[in-house]
Amino acid sequence: MSVLTRDEAQTRARLIEVHRYTIDLDLTRGDETFGSITTIRFSAREPDADTFVELNPAALHRVVLDGRELPLDNAEDLIAEERLPLTGLAEGEHELRVEADMRYSRTGEGMHRFTDPADGETYLYTMCCMSDANGVFAAFDQPDLKAVFEVHVTAPPEWTVLGNGIATRVGEPDEGRWSVAPTPPISTYLVALAAGPYHSVRTEHAGLPFGLHVRRSLAPYLDADAEELFDITRRCFDRYHEIFEEPYPFDSYDQAFVPEFNSGAMENPGLVTFRDEFVYRSAVTDAERQTRAMVIAHEMAHMWFGDLVTMKWWDDIWLNESFAEYMGYQTLTETTRYTDTWADFGVRRKNWGYDADQRPSTHPVAPEPEQVPDTGAARLNFDGISYAKGASALRQLVAWLGQKDFLAGINTHFARHRFGNATLADFIDSLAEASGRDVHTWADRWLRTTGVDTLTPTITANGGQWTAEIHHRGSHDTGTTRPHRIAIGLYDHEPAAPHKLVLRDRVEAELNGAPGDAPDGTPGGDGSTLTLSFTGPRPDLLLLNDGDLTYAKIRLDPGSWKTVVRSLSGLPDAVARAVVWNAARDMVRDGELAPGAYLDAARAHLPHETDIAIVQGVLAFARTQIADRYLPAHRRAAALATITATCRDLLRRTEDGSGPGLRLAAVRTFVDSATSAAELRDWLDGDTVPGGPALDPELRWQILGRLAVLGAATPDDIDAELARDSSATGQEGAARCRAALPDADAKRAAWAALFATDGGPELSNYLVTATAGGFWQPEQHGLLAEYVPAYFPAAVAVATRRGPAIADAVARWGFPTTVDATTLRLGEECLSADDPSAAPSPALRRRLADQIDDLRRALRVREGQEAEEAKEAKEAEGTEKAEEAEEAEAAQGAQRAEA
Repeated sequence: MSVLTRDEAQTRARLIEVHRYTIDLDLTRGDETFGSITTIRFSAREPDADTFVELNPAALHRVVLDGRELPLDNAEDLIAEERLPLTGLAEGEHELRVEADMRYSRTGEGMHRFTDPADGETYLYTMCCMSDANGVFAAFDQPDLKAVFEVHVTAPPEWTVLGNGIATRVGEPDEGRWSVAPTPPISTYLVALAAGPYHSVRTEHAGLPFGLHVRRSLAPYLDADAEELFDITRRCFDRYHEIFEEPYPFDSYDQAFVPEFNSGAMENPGLVTFRDEFVYRSAVTDAERQTRAMVIAHEMAHMWFGDLVTMKWWDDIWLNESFAEYMGYQTLTETTRYTDTWADFGVRRKNWGYDADQRPSTHPVAPEPEQVPDTGAARLNFDGISYAKGASALRQLVAWLGQKDFLAGINTHFARHRFGNATLADFIDSLAEASGRDVHTWADRWLRTTGVDTLTPTITANGGQWTAEIHHRGSHDTGTTRPHRIAIGLYDHEPAAPHKLVLRDRVEAELNGAPGDAPDGTPGGDGSTLTLSFTGPRPDLLLLNDGDLTYAKIRLDPGSWKTVVRSLSGLPDAVARAVVWNAARDMVRDGELAPGAYLDAARAHLPHETDIAIVQGVLAFARTQIADRYLPAHRRAAALATITATCRDLLRRTEDGSGPGLRLAAVRTFVDSATSAAELRDWLDGDTVPGGPALDPELRWQILGRLAVLGAATPDDIDAELARDSSATGQEGAARCRAALPDADAKRAAWAALFATDGGPELSNYLVTATAGGFWQPEQHGLLAEYVPAYFPAAVAVATRRGPAIADAVARWGFPTTVDATTLRLGEECLSADDPSAAPSPALRRRLADQIDDLRRALRVREGQEAEEAKEAKEAEGTEKAEEAEEAEAAQGAQRAEA
């Protein structure tokens, strides 16, 4: 894969200006390649200029520059380098025409081709972000060379074609010719096309055509959800028009749900593409519907921030993603029935940012340009920092500036840079001008630094008064701290209902994070401790960051922890409960709270929790991290028993039909945690959970997968289920189940499918994920021991051969689940390999480094638990010996008395 450096991009942007692309694609040439003819009109700003165009073709047929055909004697070299050199350009206007055959992708990059096993129909879509446009057309592929795009397509006559603008059939119907309306100036990574026999539902809103599109086999499920999807779309569209002065800048708004999509969605202007799992064919919780709604709101926000105004270089990814993430959650809260979106953000998305920010691979939200030297480095920064941490920083900025000044700055930014490119400095200038605040200093301390601050309270009571000292420290690696504007919640037990908590008061506080005053000049703390004094009794619970307006780990003082152990589910606000659960999660990860104590809290309070996002988030952490990673192996069975008991309580609570989402969340986690196959087999054979729900395809595959792990399913069972559900999701379920079988032959077959280099057909990106996800199971570590040392060289080889998407899949889902020193040593040796042929690709290296650091943390937590167990055993042994000595002494005394 060709990598573009920042220096090359800057040089090219200085030398040329791109005006227009005319692209003609022929999608009727078979299963492997398609025709691509690209005409680019551009200007050279200097005489005798040398530059290049990116192109990754299967075959290169013609290159014509200003009417002069260029020789292609070295076509093979050009194809290998993925660049066409353009040398000695005269100053002024030029036209380049490139004719090539391009490869279809099976990895979700470039032009992805998918054949639906349900009906044999074929679907195509593009994913050009961030540097994969050259797999579709010849391009000056960098974000600050915007141009008008005009696309023409030849497709099978029965197909539908969708693009960034309104697509129209031209010519005779049997010719299959389509023209897509020219776009305003956009970046190459935002060019989008979808083609195939898509099922479409259309409407109109605010004078614009809106459309929803999905493959035909999912048509009934889209039809069932179309009104909900349109309602969310309309509400978000109208809200953005209320707060943004710039109107929606494109001619239509299509949302295509496409198969085997690597991301959640992609903000292509006028044609947003989503993974088609968002068209639900099985039951989902309300939290999952809220997530889908948030993604719709997120991608629509990009139409302004990202598409209308685009970053100049990839160091400013956060300008796109953090803004869209913040606006997505905020807009849902303001305009839809989803009013607790920030609780979901806190318990699910924010942890993504916290975890990423504590690994060696952390980076600033807005890295310095030299920290993103090329597109390979930039690709790695689409992570929890650019999304969740950046959105948290913006939420804190809004808390400091106020929403009015924040939106005024945003609108200034749009007006100044519409259909152009902008940097962090441009963005901050607009906010500073609108607010009159020193936003530049705020940005330096929030956006240019790494790590997570920790806020810890110490409470001292003295008669009728009490004080709270808030200790503020930065990350262990940097020591840097940030200013925080937070709310502190003071909660007491309700006298008539002691398991409930009521808010006594909510106090605002400024933590400067450094000596001196707060950024707006008001007095604050000294950078390490802020002392607050109060009159009256101390509260039962003091909750820092109540409302979750800042990005920091918080701790609870001993008295407050006793309160939440007793009454966490009695906190009246879902966001406050999310803050507490996050605090407990962080304390477990940092070795300050025993994993068993977290499980005990979940056991006590989840059966009474009403927020589904919290239930799902807590159960997921308990199941995948505590049970599988943080507890010593000999305690895993007891942990799974606690989790299944918690799920049973939720099932009993909802057996009257109330809370179907809670019930579904409980069923899913119960299935994944079950250690006995009999009950699951009864559910599968009866096609229902007693008391509901009936088993839909997703639940059937999940149950069969767990039965496979437990050795209670056979290949014939899997084949029978696949005959029942032959969809693409069924194919993935079957692959996952086959890989999960505790059988040596099944493991060899799965391994070969993932990593073999015999030249046979290779798995698609989704089948790689499914197979890898089924392969490693904690119950099967003995069977899998031989594959641990084989994993690292195999992952390096497949990532080099198949590219970033597969690298990410085999590292994310295929990393060994063994928590031991051997796996850690092998992983560290892989990262430090001197031989270039054994070294991981950049995409694989980043994901492996994260996995290895998480493994290192899990080992530390386990070691702490084992040390605590040894201490308790020693104390118990000492107690037992003392008791034996006392008994012996008592017996001797009795003998003497008797004598």
